[in-house]
Order: sequence, then structure tokens, then C-alpha cells
Amino acid sequence: MAELSAALGIEGLRVQTLRAVPAAALRYLTPAGGFAAALGAAGLTLPECGRALGVADLTLAWRSPSETLCLAATGEQLAQLSARLGEHVDGCLVELTGALDVLALSGSRLAELLVRVGSTASLPGQGEARRSRMADVPVLAIALGTARVQLVLERTYREHLLGWIAATLADLA
Repeated sequence: MAELSAALGIEGLRVQTLRAVPAAALRYLTPAGGFAAALGAAGLTLPECGRALGVADLTLAWRSPSETLCLAATGEQLAQLSARLGEHVDGCLVELTGALDVLALSGSRLAELLVRVGSTASLPGQGEARRSRMADVPVLAIALGTARVQLVLERTYREHLLGWIAATLADLA
């Protein structure tokens, strides 16, 4: 289970850091091969280009034509998915837990923050996964709920991005 750290916020905007989120990269040669079929047998489908799906406490977000990011509520869920996918010559599950952190953003002023630390390209629509740069670091922004976005980034960039967000929140307050 992800570890929750202190939150930042102002009226209409809340930012929480989730550390050690159970995560994996689903890497495959084709979205129609045996690996994708095994994923389908587990009740999941690979998202289309630029899309994100939330199914049974799992988030699947498109990262490239041959990679989908999988975020899970628990490590056990990820382990079960890994076991169900088994070994396929056309795909694999690569464990990323501990390498990524997630910033959970919510509130009516969400778009204002994302445009300031990134650009209009940083703002995902409902059901989208957008790769962009925020505070000059690579970030995947995932929107599955109304006025809720998850920012997924390499753990080493967390403090840098949080510093930019804190300074931007001070400007917006």
C-alpha cells in the first residue's frame, strides 16, 4: 500500500504525495498479442493512445505504443496480476514500485496549477494520460475523476516538483 505524506494546499486545491505506490510497466510488442490476451483474461484491456483506464483498483495509463503504466492499490494486486500474466515472448511486467512517486491533485483550481508548472499540454482531459514536462522534469498526468489528477514521476524528481508546486501555490493564494 502507498505511503501518504503531508499535503500542500490552498482554497480549491490539494496536493498529496503518495510514496511507494505499487507500480509496474507493462511492456509488449503488440497490443494484440498473447500478452494482451492474458491481460484480457484478467479482465483488463490495454488503453488506447493517450488514454487511461481505472479498473478494480488498478490504473492503466498509456505511455507509448509498446508500454502501459499500471498503478495498483496494493502490492498484492500487482503480484496477482504478474502471476496471471505469466511468461510471454511478446510482453512482460516490469516492477517499478519504489522508483515512482505519485502526486494526487484535487480541487477546482487544478488546471490553474498544472498550466503554471507545466503548460496547457500538461492538463489531461477525463480518461487521458498525458506525458509532458512540469518544472522541467518528465511527468505523466492521469485524469480518471472529475477535478482529480495523478502526477506520476520518478522518485528522484519529487522534491524538485514539490518545490515548484509550493512556490506556485504561494503565488495563487
